[in-house]
Amino acid sequence: MDAIVTAGGIPLPEEPLYPATQGHPKALVDIAGKPMIQWVLDALTQSTVVENVILVGLSEKSDVKCGKPLYFIPNQGKMLDNLRAGAEKVLEINIKARHVLLVSSDIPAISGEMVDWAVNTAMQTDDDIYYNIIQREVMEKRFPSSKRTYTRLKDMEVCGGDMNVGRVGLLTSEDTDLWEKITNARKSPLKQAGLIGFDTLFLLLFRQLTLEKAAANIMKRLKITGRTIVCPYAEIGMDIDKPHQLEILRADLAKAQRRKNKAVPKKVVVKKAAARKPQKKAK
Repeated sequence: MDAIVTAGGIPLPEEPLYPATQGHPKALVDIAGKPMIQWVLDALTQSTVVENVILVGLSEKSDVKCGKPLYFIPNQGKMLDNLRAGAEKVLEINIKARHVLLVSSDIPAISGEMVDWAVNTAMQTDDDIYYNIIQREVMEKRFPSSKRTYTRLKDMEVCGGDMNVGRVGLLTSEDTDLWEKITNARKSPLKQAGLIGFDTLFLLLFRQLTLEKAAANIMKRLKITGRTIVCPYAEIGMDIDKPHQLEILRADLAKAQRRKNKAVPKKVVVKKAAARKPQKKAK
């Protein structure tokens, strides 16, 4: 499967991450000695299922690297337009492509193992969209001070993941008006629920909406098939929107880097003993 990585965001002066980015792409902010997006590309490199990577929003001048074939596409402006441009590139590479992995550039804590899990779990069925959600207890156990935004359902509290799988044809469809509204409201579960329908909003407000019912309502409204997947990896939902989240991941990944460096065995240099000069015999 090919992966589309979205990296087009540049924080504005009034946005929380502007002091850390200063008018530069969010994807290039430094985390433990590497651009944020490089951590994501490293995870895709480690994956056993990803073949090609389409990077939308940066150019070759960004000097990021990937162990898989890497294609650069300029920022198209809107999130949905970026996804469409990425999907069109996927079809250009492989006209028979059916699904694509969608990855945000601001989840630097993911690993190759998590990428493989997301793809293999989704591909157990043949649906249009697969959306990962992370339960509150899973997120707060891994990142206690992350302060995510949670949606309160009847059976659990969840936040959304930023690595999902979608059908390529769905992303290249021209019928995108509702998709665009939902994408623009992605930071507000209540706004999204309102777009999907009054009944969904009512059930959500009064905590009568189960995960199964929420998924069914969304798929019916969008006229697609899909699954919500309860994800065991908090890292897939730990995106960076606020300065404190940036500092959490800087500390977390710096710690992981130190552990990795300690695990690498050092070369043992054996010094040869200096040859002794023969002593002169006493006369």
